[in-house]
Amino acid sequence: MITYHLFALTFACIVDRIIGDPENWPHPVRWIGTLIYKLEKSWNKGTSRRRKGIGMLLTVLLTVGGISFLIVCLCYLVHPLAGIVAEGILISAAIAQKSLKEAALSVYAPLKKGDMEEARLKLSYIVGRDTEQLDEPEIVRGAIETVAENTSDGITAPLFWALIGGAPFALMYRAINTCDSIVGYRNEKYQEFGWASARLDDAVNWIPSRITSLCMLASSQPEYMKVREAWKIVWRDAKRHPSPNSGWGEAAVAAILGIQLGGINYYKGIVSNRAKMGDPLVHLEKSHILKANSIVARTVPIFLLLLWLGGMLIEMACTWG
Repeated sequence: MITYHLFALTFACIVDRIIGDPENWPHPVRWIGTLIYKLEKSWNKGTSRRRKGIGMLLTVLLTVGGISFLIVCLCYLVHPLAGIVAEGILISAAIAQKSLKEAALSVYAPLKKGDMEEARLKLSYIVGRDTEQLDEPEIVRGAIETVAENTSDGITAPLFWALIGGAPFALMYRAINTCDSIVGYRNEKYQEFGWASARLDDAVNWIPSRITSLCMLASSQPEYMKVREAWKIVWRDAKRHPSPNSGWGEAAVAAILGIQLGGINYYKGIVSNRAKMGDPLVHLEKSHILKANSIVARTVPIFLLLLWLGGMLIEMACTWG
């Protein structure tokens, strides 16, 4: 079965690279988001909010996992090839390589034309921070941080879980990630209700984020230092990020490009001083957005190769057993 998963997730990467996520097409993640919003609206009130949040998370996971498992099983009953294709299409809905690239380019394009207002607007679509007063280096930083952080969340982590459990696990991972993005905030409204979503999201991203960081360094030669020095920076800075996982991608991209990420952000006027990632060997420029996209483009094939090697070893071990 691992071999089927490998073919399916490889097919998913091809589908996503070519088609991406067309805006008007039906998308499972939108449906997942709708389900989460409805459950949150009904359950996030009164007492015992932590238990209700756990119930919401389990309801979403059982729904997503059950439906996708049923679809995949029915397709495999028809023919193994039908099962692989069905899994591939479902997995492609859980990854977003093309969308991530296009989001970064949507910020780069107006910067290239010198249209700062449009660049700030486009950045506001992909980050939660205030963008109205940002200068060019800060706009570039926001775009690169989005690319670096979401390489794991939006591409490699769902592929990792697809290897383990096929399309159902990939979509369940995406459901966890979506729950965290909607309710996983440390504020009065979501502190208790989103507790389980945030903790589970940290857990399922722990391994993929670190492997992704290694793949970034393996696939992209650092511009201003040796790989060993870049890895020291990653090891030094990744753990400073408030998220246990997001810092690994950001620190790796920063080290490869010789730039510094992190610093002061504003969220609805409230200041947030994020830990800095990397050493500022060069100033942030709009061309770094293109370079960050290139790092992602080189990272994904290396990550895919590792999945194939790991999958084949698992398959051989099961056969020998």
